[in-house]
Amino acid sequence: MDVTLAWAAIIALGLFMYVVLDGFDLGIGILFPFFPDERERDVMMNTVAPVWDGNETWLVLGGAGLFAAFPLVYATVLSALYLPLMLMLVCLIFRGVSFEIRAKANRTRPWWDLAFIGGSAGATFFQGVALGAYLSGIDVQHGRFAGDPFGWLTAFNLFTGLGLLVTYALLGACWLIAKTQGDLQRRIYRLAWPLTLVLLGVMAVVSLWTPLLDSSIADRWFSRPLFYRFLPVPLLVIGLTFGMHRAILAGHERSPFVIALLLVFLGYTGLLISLWPYAILPGVTLWEAAAPRPSQVFTLWGAAIILPIILVYTTLGYWVFRGKVTHDAHYH
Repeated sequence: MDVTLAWAAIIALGLFMYVVLDGFDLGIGILFPFFPDERERDVMMNTVAPVWDGNETWLVLGGAGLFAAFPLVYATVLSALYLPLMLMLVCLIFRGVSFEIRAKANRTRPWWDLAFIGGSAGATFFQGVALGAYLSGIDVQHGRFAGDPFGWLTAFNLFTGLGLLVTYALLGACWLIAKTQGDLQRRIYRLAWPLTLVLLGVMAVVSLWTPLLDSSIADRWFSRPLFYRFLPVPLLVIGLTFGMHRAILAGHERSPFVIALLLVFLGYTGLLISLWPYAILPGVTLWEAAAPRPSQVFTLWGAAIILPIILVYTTLGYWVFRGKVTHDAHYH
């Protein structure tokens, strides 16, 4: 058994689950400015109030797994992206605090609304910047980060930050379609289609821009047989886009969220293929960055125990709090 590949799969799963689950509740904060009514904002927050903090478990799992299985990646990536990751954490703190205090505040509630909006948008933006910087490559020499601490400030990285804002906003809108009703739901329907078109444009730009970042990425994308396996992806994206349009026009409540998840999944698989088999671009492979095998095996036993527990309580939380949310529902 290749323990390194098993750990890479666990971390990839953890990051994808985080993007999906925390993505839509960050997206609700991004959508807040479009819904100034306090009662509607209460409903929007109550759709994720029982589950939002559990969603961030996957981020902790991914970070802990990275530290345990790929310490070189953990050390160099945190050194290279220290500023955007710290800013992301600060924004997550503001978002979390505002989530808890806003419901109990009266005179200061508008300020906590701003904290929720800024924390959600800021955390999303800096996640996107960090993703773009990681994809762009990190200068590693003798096992240490050897680049510019502000090297993440590039046009591509800033664009991926904005692109992730659109992605999470769409996930949030599709989640709210499934969880709300009445006039609020109708206005969210009207937001979902423009967000889908913008996301389609973002995916097209990133797909054209990414091969230009590194010749090794271009070689993988356009070499056989990978090129032919990639060919159906644009067709799938177009098909899902048409499916989203039909679902919105028909007033379907759950299928828009499923379609949004599939769009995110296609983008995520493209990212993984662009990186393979490297842990750090342009030249550190997964096996070169991996911890010693005994350490990986030991920590893998822990992951084998804790991962099913996380999956069970996450599923149970969403099952218990399924269904529509109204203004009278409170989870505090």
